Amino acid sequence: MKNIFDIEQFHQFDNLGLVAQEVVEGFITGLHRSPFHGFSVEFAEHRQYNQGESTKHIDWKLFARTDKLFVKQYEEETNLRCQLVIDTSSSMLFPYFKGKKHLENKLAFSVYTAAALMYLLRKQRDAVGLTLFSDEIEFHTSPRLSSVNAELMLGKLSELIKPENAHLRKNTNTTDVLHQIAENIHKRSLVIIFSDMIDSQKTEELFAALQHLRYNKHEVLLFHVTDHKQEREFQFSNRPHKFVDLESGQVVKFNPWEVKNHYVSTVKSYFNDLKVKCGQYQIDLAEADINKDFKDVLLAYLVKRERLF
Repeated sequence: MKNIFDIEQFHQFDNLGLVAQEVVEGFITGLHRSPFHGFSVEFAEHRQYNQGESTKHIDWKLFARTDKLFVKQYEEETNLRCQLVIDTSSSMLFPYFKGKKHLENKLAFSVYTAAALMYLLRKQRDAVGLTLFSDEIEFHTSPRLSSVNAELMLGKLSELIKPENAHLRKNTNTTDVLHQIAENIHKRSLVIIFSDMIDSQKTEELFAALQHLRYNKHEVLLFHVTDHKQEREFQFSNRPHKFVDLESGQVVKFNPWEVKNHYVSTVKSYFNDLKVKCGQYQIDLAEADINKDFKDVLLAYLVKRERLF
């Protein structure tokens, strides 16, 4: 039975905003039935009263029901500034099936989860911005609370999951882009990155770019998006395969079983280094396996947010 987080069933909807709402509301319902029910996900209209501030906007009706003081929160108020950053390079189209009607890959997973996070952030009166990048920044909007900004961002995300917009041969330049983001986001923010982190020729430079974000006082949550079965465990059948680099177009033919042990060992070493570096720089690293549902990503975000407040 498919659950509400299954990507495949979302393609019947054209409105990404409604999909995001469905995901988040279902997640919150499940959260309240779980050991994590204490997380704060329900302050769309109020925030807790801080001793010493004006009592002008206290909701006295809510006080009568709960015996707790809450202040009515208005549109211009924000608790957190968050920049969602999505890698849109061709490697994010994996697994790629030519002619397939819908995208069911790393990019689609990132788009749906980012839309859900956007809805959850706005529900919590957090300002949200969006950056899309490949070998350069393709789209950028600063964090805002406005509905106009939200519609603009959802429109850009919706374009990414249309099959006709699935462009091959888009290279990655994660390193330079992260340096630009670190410099261009002027106010201290939570930067949430969705990327497969495939920039292997610039490994040390990539780590330095992540460190740049922390040096500029930004909090960072990195979702490492992979197809775990194929990219991490190399689960292919024992027969010759043709592998195509989605960014360069280079083609290699071989039997995966002949190189599986070496491949798995090399990939494991790289990702272990990534974990170590993120730990050193106090960056939260979370695995985002596209074969699983979105609730793990949303929960990782909530854990991060709880630590910030």
